[in-house]
Amino acid sequence: MTEDRGSGAGRPARARVTLTDISSRAWEHPADRGALNALRQLRGYDFVLKKLFALWNERALRLPYLGSAVRVDHRQYPVVYRCTMEAAAALDMQKVPEVFVLAEPAPNAMTIGLDKPFVIITSGLVELLDEEELRFVVGHELGHAVSGHAVYTTMLMRLLNVSGAWAFVPFGMLGLRAVVAALYEWQRKAELSGDRAGLLATQDPAAALRTQMKLAGGGHLEDLDITAFRAQGDEYLNTPDVRDSVLKLLLLEASSHPFWVSRAAELQRWVDDGSYTRILAGDYPRREDDGNTSMRQDVKDASDHYSSAFARSQDGLASLLKDLGGGVAAGAAGLRDWATGLFTPRSGN
Repeated sequence: MTEDRGSGAGRPARARVTLTDISSRAWEHPADRGALNALRQLRGYDFVLKKLFALWNERALRLPYLGSAVRVDHRQYPVVYRCTMEAAAALDMQKVPEVFVLAEPAPNAMTIGLDKPFVIITSGLVELLDEEELRFVVGHELGHAVSGHAVYTTMLMRLLNVSGAWAFVPFGMLGLRAVVAALYEWQRKAELSGDRAGLLATQDPAAALRTQMKLAGGGHLEDLDITAFRAQGDEYLNTPDVRDSVLKLLLLEASSHPFWVSRAAELQRWVDDGSYTRILAGDYPRREDDGNTSMRQDVKDASDHYSSAFARSQDGLASLLKDLGGGVAAGAAGLRDWATGLFTPRSGN
């Protein structure tokens, strides 16, 4: 890793708040929890999960990276190691997962594992990002680990690998596709949770936005402009053409991640509504209260999120549905008034 491209060498360390005893619920997106609860209710989910755990163990997942990648510590990729330890300290993590750097030019990172999740970061990502941006990415992955996302990410990877073999099992492929589709929907929402964890780890909103912008374009800051990137996101999210809205749904159907402009807008909205600032000020759920959480509340929070997102959306399909909904509501009100007048005696006749 080069140390001369924003790595933080020679600069004083910036103080970050330690979020003592913070629960993962503080950064988990309500749609993430809602999608996960829906997945757990899906018919056949328990069967698939048990079979996958029987076929794969922790050793089979970890050994390829132990043998072919570089394990991060204070001697190997020390900047990545420092970012990892600082991000873990900010999130008050009890156990820090292993981190491996894999020789791969495409920038990417993921967290997998069953009982002991670990993080894989590509060399392309390390070369692309400065230290603050790298801390955001590492914090994102640590957030996945704390939230228990690694199990479901591993499950999706394995299901995609074996899906061809299940195609010849009567009705088996249909059930498998339902589980895969549900996992895709969950993972897209889990990425939003990871972005929030990454921001809490680096505590630098500008660095988070720079990271998402770099990963969208693969370039360095001299080739990018934050204002133009945000304008691009507004154009994508608020397209008035219903055809574009339908195409966006189709494009995301088999995607494990939302598009970068959507993620940047969602994270900025979380900052703007004050949630991020309240957490830094100490207003967040604690781990000691995790046992008192309610699935019903998770479902309600997810429903409220979707309702709010739909209400503020300027997307063409959303606008059409709102217009249709308004027409239906007006028609229902007119029908109610007509029926009331029909059966209410008129005075003076």
